[in-house]
Amino acid sequence: MALSSILSADAIDSAIKDCQAPDSFTPRKFFQLCGLTKKSAMDVKKVFGILDNDASGFIEENELKFFLQRFCPGARVLTDTETKDFLCAADDDSDGRIGAEEFQAMVLS
Repeated sequence: MALSSILSADAIDSAIKDCQAPDSFTPRKFFQLCGLTKKSAMDVKKVFGILDNDASGFIEENELKFFLQRFCPGARVLTDTETKDFLCAADDDSDGRIGAEEFQAMVLS
């Protein structure tokens, strides 16, 4: 399943363009711009499944680094600071990874 089946290509493009500069990515703003915050809990879980590249049930730090590229293959890689900040913002149980419920809580809060 592609993210474009859940989110509009224009919204994804707008969100990617907003964070082109290194260290300009903020998850909450990105989720708003791409339209994910307006989607159902089920759609957010589908997006989580797409972002969970290794199908482990978690998004780990190495997957977060390439987060933007899952939305648009030509997008930049997140900086180490952005990756760590994203992980800290979503990892409620401090296990070093983001579970589906943590992702959903971050997106829909």
